[in-house]
Amino acid sequence: YELWRFFELLEKNNPNILELLFSPEDTVLYKNPLINGIRPELVLSRLCQQTFGQYAMTQVKKARGLKKKILNPMEKERKSVLDFCHVALGQGSMPLRDFLVQQGMRQEDCGLSKIAHMQDLYGLYHDPMAGYKGIARNPKANEVSLSSIAKGVEPVVLMSFNLSGYSSYCKDYQEYWNWVEQRNEARYENTMSHGKRYDAKNMMHTLRLIAMAEEIGREGSLHVRRPDRGFLLGVKAGQYEYEDLVKIAEERIAGLDEIYKNSPLPDRPDHEALATLQLKMRSALYQT
Repeated sequence: YELWRFFELLEKNNPNILELLFSPEDTVLYKNPLINGIRPELVLSRLCQQTFGQYAMTQVKKARGLKKKILNPMEKERKSVLDFCHVALGQGSMPLRDFLVQQGMRQEDCGLSKIAHMQDLYGLYHDPMAGYKGIARNPKANEVSLSSIAKGVEPVVLMSFNLSGYSSYCKDYQEYWNWVEQRNEARYENTMSHGKRYDAKNMMHTLRLIAMAEEIGREGSLHVRRPDRGFLLGVKAGQYEYEDLVKIAEERIAGLDEIYKNSPLPDRPDHEALATLQLKMRSALYQT
């Protein structure tokens, strides 16, 4: 199964498998001689533009997401729907919480009734004796509560609930604290230590992948031992501004189209040749 999976990933031009296959000889402790039959011209193809280039773009987006989290930490205490409600006052508005304090009201003594044909707009009523359901049933509620309002009762004020803003906040909150729980603390501390507040190691790998994609398209070869090692180590050490690195990455990814349009590489790896080679390798392995 492992051999079959190895060849499957080869045919997909998986970056990790290709880097393993083209590792410099002086870094290999042991290699089965059968591997020598897998020549570059059998596996390298135009697919590398997608597998290396698209993966690099994924890493750019990942770096952006990480930078956003680092620069916008979220308080552990989760906001409630009340924090996304405002009331109309004169020609302006006021946060609901401030209004309740100003009026000496408890949200539990308030009732809401939806205003017809007005999205996320409610009439807010107040009466401690009316048995209203409150604005929010509990601190973890994900929506406002509606109450039965007697006919003829006038609302104290009109209130809006920013449902889309609240939903977006909940998504960001969940993603942020999941990231905090799962992040590699040593890597995070390294990210913070160089003062640029982005994942420098991630950006280094991104630019390495792009350079490999360029080389494969131009030369039909893959250099695991990097000729641009000095630049990549500088990126890893946080010597460059994040925005400059993202610009470089995006420009070079866009340039892959021209490189691969003129590349002599085949569209895909030689399936028949690799299938034959896999059969020979299996036969040789079974005989040992």
